[in-house]
Order: sequence, then structure tokens, then C-alpha cells
Amino acid sequence: MTVRINPSILSADFVNLQRDVERIASADFVHVDVMDNHFVPNLTFGTQMVGRLQAISPLPLDVHLMISDADRWAPGYAELGVFSVTFHAEAALDVVETARALRDRGSRAGLAVKPGTDIEPYLELLPEFDQVLVMTVEPGFGGQSFMTGTMPKLRALRQAVDALGLDVWLQVDGGITLDTIGIAAEAGADTFVAGSAVYGRESVEHAIGELRAAAEAHSH
Repeated sequence: MTVRINPSILSADFVNLQRDVERIASADFVHVDVMDNHFVPNLTFGTQMVGRLQAISPLPLDVHLMISDADRWAPGYAELGVFSVTFHAEAALDVVETARALRDRGSRAGLAVKPGTDIEPYLELLPEFDQVLVMTVEPGFGGQSFMTGTMPKLRALRQAVDALGLDVWLQVDGGITLDTIGIAAEAGADTFVAGSAVYGRESVEHAIGELRAAAEAHSH
């Protein structure tokens, strides 16, 4: 299984964002958390900032929308030319229609679920998505502790994806460290978002390499 490491710029220095994006060139994607202070109690970037990041980033952007009214706003992010746009199941009226709108605009479509959200209703819709993000903390802030109780959800997804023979990436986000990345990989994740575990280290490149090796050691 291919392991992907997507450092979250939520842990970067916002004043030196270009520098901090360039520092993670050995990763696979730049994870960009868009928060609206409504769906989650925090405010980060909007389309203007994501557009600039798209212009300067050495890596493709993996945009995670933690915003209300995703049906309305998500397609605008795809139009910026980003690689992938993930929106929350809890913030969309029609997840299939929104996913199709993203794909129509040339972006991969991702579906995110909060720790308390049941995955069962979405398993039969998996062909509509390119990625499913299982939040391993409550969305909103970086630096929280990994919730192992979300692993059965990941296992159910891995089982369904494999049974259907789909190429749907399974992403985890929240509390991913050298200690927890193996747990998530074992449960079936292949794409890992890490913030402080990358940017909190002296050598960002070394941190990315260690996380990748730890995930590979536990992946199926």
C-alpha cells in the first residue's frame, strides 16, 4: 500500500508560509485546513489564500474544508486548480452532488467525517469519492490527542474499499505522531495528515521520513 504524508500547514508559521510550505518538499501533499469559525470554532484561510498557495506550492494541495454549506462553497476551491477538495458529510445536504461538482471541476473529491459520525450510510456511496477522511480528533484545532475509538470506522472503510476494488484513499487527521501513525496504518489508513509532528521538529524532512517509515511498517 502506498503511504502518503500530508503535513498540515495549520502548524506552520503563517507569516512565513511560503518558506514553511517549501520546507516540506519531501512530503506528498500540502494539507490546507480551511475553517470558517462556524462549522468549527476557528478561522483560517479562504479562497484567496488557497489560490496563492496553489501558485507557490512545490506540492499539490490537499484542501480540507471545515466549513458550513459545503454544497455551495466547495466547488469554488476546486476551481482554483487544487489537487483534492475534502468537505464534511455533516456540512453538506447532498454529498454525492457536491462530490460530482468537485470532479467536474477537475479536483479529486474527498468526504470527511467527524469522530462521532457513523460511516455506515456512506459505504455504498464510496465510488463517488476519491478519498475519505476519518477525523481522529474533533475538528477545529491542532495539537489534540488521537482518538483510538475511531479505528473501527477506518477498518469498515478499508474492508468496503477493498471489497469493491476501489482506489479510494483513506486519510486520517488529528493527533498523528510517531506513536499513533502505526495504529492508523494497521486499521487501513494510507494517507496521513500530521501538523505538530512535522513542524514541531527541528528537521522537518527527518520528521516526514520517520512518519513515512513508521506507517509503511504497519500498512497492509
